[in-house]
Amino acid sequence: MPVWNPSEEGDELELVPERRCFVVEPQEHGIRIDKLLAQRCPEFSRGHFQHLLQDGAVRLAGRVLAKASAKVRVGEPVEVELRPTAQAMAFQPEAMALRVVYEDEHLLVIDKPAGLVVHPAAGNWSGTLLNGLLAYHAGAARLPRAGIVHRLDKDTSGLMLVGKTPQACSALVEMIAQRRVHRIYVALAHGGWRGEDEIEVERWIGRDPRNRLRMAVLAPGSGGAKEARTTLRRLDANDDYCWVGCKLHTGRTHQIRVHMASLGHALVGDVSYGGKLVPGLRRQGLHAHRLALLHPVTGQELQFESAPPPDLAQAVQNAGLHYNLGYLWQVRAT
Repeated sequence: MPVWNPSEEGDELELVPERRCFVVEPQEHGIRIDKLLAQRCPEFSRGHFQHLLQDGAVRLAGRVLAKASAKVRVGEPVEVELRPTAQAMAFQPEAMALRVVYEDEHLLVIDKPAGLVVHPAAGNWSGTLLNGLLAYHAGAARLPRAGIVHRLDKDTSGLMLVGKTPQACSALVEMIAQRRVHRIYVALAHGGWRGEDEIEVERWIGRDPRNRLRMAVLAPGSGGAKEARTTLRRLDANDDYCWVGCKLHTGRTHQIRVHMASLGHALVGDVSYGGKLVPGLRRQGLHAHRLALLHPVTGQELQFESAPPPDLAQAVQNAGLHYNLGYLWQVRAT
């Protein structure tokens, strides 16, 4: 694993790759090199070693080995240099101005701006919220995903929970799974509102079989689909647009975006699901507005609210709609 060592100046960190060497044992004869490396170094995944193999960081019997499927033989020496891949380098601290709404020794509530990626991934190996959290407090480096227990899409703004200790992270994950973290969003969507002012949407969501980069409403249980439930409330509407409150009961990937699109109300700016860009709003019109929970350690009731940011507020006004946030649910932690 890359080891962080202080430089002589004491204010910078140098990444020093670790090298591991061993000999193939009789019981290991004939297995794949990536599987062997994962067995010998269980703190890393096979996928991690597949990247290292591609980078030429593995030698078998003195020769550089690139094929993850190559089989090893008893007695062969193996040498692996755990040099940082793009993925490994992603988990570095990067100072950034985080909008901290609440903080104590156990957790943070962040008001995430639109455009900030939450987790490092292909195309976004740096400049993410995770990188910012690693720089913000020392304990983040010892936590899975730096304490991030749920996420918002890159172009969704608003409130996010982050754990600061293993105890808090575990408790928050369990609370979210048990639906004891209450989340209210506001969304600007295309089309005049149809039907009752408040509706329950219970449509299963899974990976779109025609486009693996999108999610879709699928038949229950098919294609890995999972149950998804959202309550929607009309806040204002005209013939062309609607301004909607969204209460999450489950937390599936792109849940609000998919449910709204399935009703014929694609979010403004959400081109992935049929929405169109409008002047002044270069992202989907979705904002995590309210958050309520019982503190995972102290049991204190916590409630937070984040006003829609200027780009979304202006888009609502340009659409000829009114905020009417007083019509939203007043959530209570339970």
